[in-house]
Amino acid sequence: MLAEFLQFLFSGITVGATYALAALGFTLIYNASHVINFAQGEFIMLGGMLAVLFAQMGLPLPAVLLLAVLVPAVVGVLVEKLAIEPVKGAETVTLIIITIGASLVIRGLIQVWLGKNTFSLPAFSGDEPIHVLGATLLPQSLWVLGITALVVVALWYFFNRTLQGKAMLATSVNRLAAELVGINTSWVLFMSFAMSAALGALGGILITPITMTSYDVGIMLGLKGFVAAVVGGLGNGLGAVVGGLLVGILEAMGAGYISSAYKDAIPFVLILLILFFMPRGLFGGKSTDRV
Repeated sequence: MLAEFLQFLFSGITVGATYALAALGFTLIYNASHVINFAQGEFIMLGGMLAVLFAQMGLPLPAVLLLAVLVPAVVGVLVEKLAIEPVKGAETVTLIIITIGASLVIRGLIQVWLGKNTFSLPAFSGDEPIHVLGATLLPQSLWVLGITALVVVALWYFFNRTLQGKAMLATSVNRLAAELVGINTSWVLFMSFAMSAALGALGGILITPITMTSYDVGIMLGLKGFVAAVVGGLGNGLGAVVGGLLVGILEAMGAGYISSAYKDAIPFVLILLILFFMPRGLFGGKSTDRV
């Protein structure tokens, strides 16, 4: 019984860490512009698909990781420059529709370029499972958890100890006031899209050796990342991480103890309950007006 519980827990934490990275991406862009970027799921897919492509080209793992994060970051910047910046000041709903359009374009291009097949990526350090109290833990899960923890610490340092990070925080609190003290808020939005895309891509790369990838995996991963961001409190970084882990664990427990048929429904039941009882999420995201 304990072994079964631990197995579901390990599975949930692993996939939950990926949702946490996606949720952090949503949070970054929401704080910078109050836009909910529904192209975030495609950056997760893009990271995994490009990692497979670069690995098949025979590149070493560090180069695969670097390129598969950098290319989606550049795509994120292009989305901001070509789709968001030209309609600066538009209604929030308009901007959300634009991100959905960007998502469809990215998915379509990858489908044409790399095909509809499902791809796998070799695990970073072998497939020999680690046994813990009767449950098995894949070495790749440790990579997912370790790198996610490093990312969270790095983001904390960036926002609390660097001038650029504080400029982004100031913009999230009050964009107009930030502009009045000389902060380049266009640069903040630019950086937010690059960082958000890089975070999503990193999550996609880390999870691909476990779940495999294809051109259409981004839809569900992105939606679950959004659920995680809302559950934790949209705009709250800590909430995004906790929300991601919570969604992952509940999904795994539901699939294990109830039925795997309901696996994808569980996060959406959770978001309905959270919005019904705690409309601002577990950590009460900021309720600021868009200016």
